[in-house]
Amino acid sequence: MSEDAAAEAHAVLEAADDNYDGKIISQAALPQQPDAFAARLRASLATWAGSGRVRGVWLKLGLEQAALIPLAVEQGFVFHHAERDHVMMTRWLPDSPSTLPANASHQVGVGAFVVNAAGQVLVVQERSGVLRGRGVWKMPTGLVAAGEDLTEAAERELLEETGITARVESVLALRQAHGFAFGKSDLFVVLGMRPVPDVQVPVPCQSELEDARWVPLHEYTSQPFFASMPLYGKLLQRCAAWAEGRYTGLRAERLDSSVTRQRSDLLIWGEDDEALAEARAALLQGGKGVAGGDGKAGAEVDVEAGKEGASGSRL
Repeated sequence: MSEDAAAEAHAVLEAADDNYDGKIISQAALPQQPDAFAARLRASLATWAGSGRVRGVWLKLGLEQAALIPLAVEQGFVFHHAERDHVMMTRWLPDSPSTLPANASHQVGVGAFVVNAAGQVLVVQERSGVLRGRGVWKMPTGLVAAGEDLTEAAERELLEETGITARVESVLALRQAHGFAFGKSDLFVVLGMRPVPDVQVPVPCQSELEDARWVPLHEYTSQPFFASMPLYGKLLQRCAAWAEGRYTGLRAERLDSSVTRQRSDLLIWGEDDEALAEARAALLQGGKGVAGGDGKAGAEVDVEAGKEGASGSRL
């Protein structure tokens, strides 16, 4: 082997620094020959470990590079996650427990609670899944795709399943559960929506739904199937309160955000309740007139007594 060839065989692989003292190996610059890959990977790990400054190493291999996977495993790499066209592997260099982040822990789903001007709710019956054949009417639901906002996912799933176009007005509830597909946890977000235009006839997707229709609110919320489950009871209670104008839910809006790069992200937040603030201020002010001395004891009693009523006025 010539000197040039020997140097090439032991050259450090091209890699970028991440923000956490790690290295991200360039997939495009990897040697195609397994022997060359193994030699350069070994040399690179030795150099990075010897520097004392590199902790985690990330290695992405595509389908066409699958033959390199066993060679990476031999040098201490483990699987982090996989997609349709690649696998991501990692190696922790320090002699200490790895602090590399685990793969995504949750999948995210959305529920489209759509109410028209007549107070009717859009409901569907599924052709497959756990509710198939049970005669249960439910809101349209679906999974959020990577890079997709919750609001966009709800509008897309609704259109795909029912042919109805609608816009999100509010985030009504959030449910977290564990032990779903492949051991992942699950977040389910219910969004309050209005059809645009208001009058539309649902056309159910034949591959997913048995039927889709508009029904009165009470017909949807009073189904026996949901009555025995407290979680669904509370969820439907919040949906009904929003439909009837007694609950505003949370806002969802994409806003500019910049830490390492210019971007905009979806923020979900609750609005100030001026009426509640005024009610609490009045309770505090009224308490001062009742209490003796500095009025603190009476104020505390009056505030505590008024909490239930103030909270109840929002439900």
